[in-house]
Amino acid sequence: MAHPKILIQLDSDPQPSVFDAVVAIDAGVDQLLRHGGVTVELVRDLVYGGMFTRSPADLKSTAIFIGGSNVAAAERILAEVRKSFFGPLRMSVLLDANGANTTAAAAVLAASRQMPLAKTQALVLAGTGPVGSRVARLLAGAGAVVRIGSRDLERAESVGRAVIERVPSADVSSFVISGEDGLRSALDGVQLVIAAGPPGVTLLPAAIRRACPTLQAAIDLNAVPPLGIEGVEATDRARSLDGITAFGAIGVGGLKMKIHKRAIQRLFESNDRVLDAEEVLELAAEESGQ
Repeated sequence: MAHPKILIQLDSDPQPSVFDAVVAIDAGVDQLLRHGGVTVELVRDLVYGGMFTRSPADLKSTAIFIGGSNVAAAERILAEVRKSFFGPLRMSVLLDANGANTTAAAAVLAASRQMPLAKTQALVLAGTGPVGSRVARLLAGAGAVVRIGSRDLERAESVGRAVIERVPSADVSSFVISGEDGLRSALDGVQLVIAAGPPGVTLLPAAIRRACPTLQAAIDLNAVPPLGIEGVEATDRARSLDGITAFGAIGVGGLKMKIHKRAIQRLFESNDRVLDAEEVLELAAEESGQ
């Protein structure tokens, strides 16, 4: 007799995400156990509660989703979850705090459908945020030459070091985006730009975008007007724009939702998967046949 699929939602925010709960249910989860305000100190007992109630052979029907708006807190929770496992007693885990991993995977997969990413010169605007830093990491893992754009050089360099820790062969540089001259310098020779900035902030004006002769594709992950890349519409999905291919946040969002649901479904295929950014992108590529 098959056991019901139970997903344990661990969220560092006081109230666990309703969005993540709805996606989990739509992905086919039978029972959703939602926990808000989760700290590292609480993790072990929550994991044990799920781990000791089923035999090792049946633990593939119990999985963990780590969410919340604080990605750093979620990463600490993931580390503690992994420490709580031993021997065959473990459960599959998906980390997608702030939607960072599934959104970044969708953006990079969309870009890969337009051009081979190996050796591509790519600029990530707002590259120090939760999504931007993961976009940079995934692009580097695909062999792109990555430029991290930020208003804060120290933060950009910190993200660059973190990328190199994960991808030792990465070719990463950091740029301060302060004024038009800094932006033009960061764009020099760039073929792909991905904007992962906050809502309602224009990071790349149309005039500067048009003045970059090497640019082939632009992806904007902000859906709130004014958009991050001027001229890109939120619903754009491989739309031709001034000689480049444009994607907007909603255009990428459909792919992000498919990846999110499939990642949750994949958790219940075994009890030993850990899905972080790289694993989510690999799953997405497999599903799309790339």
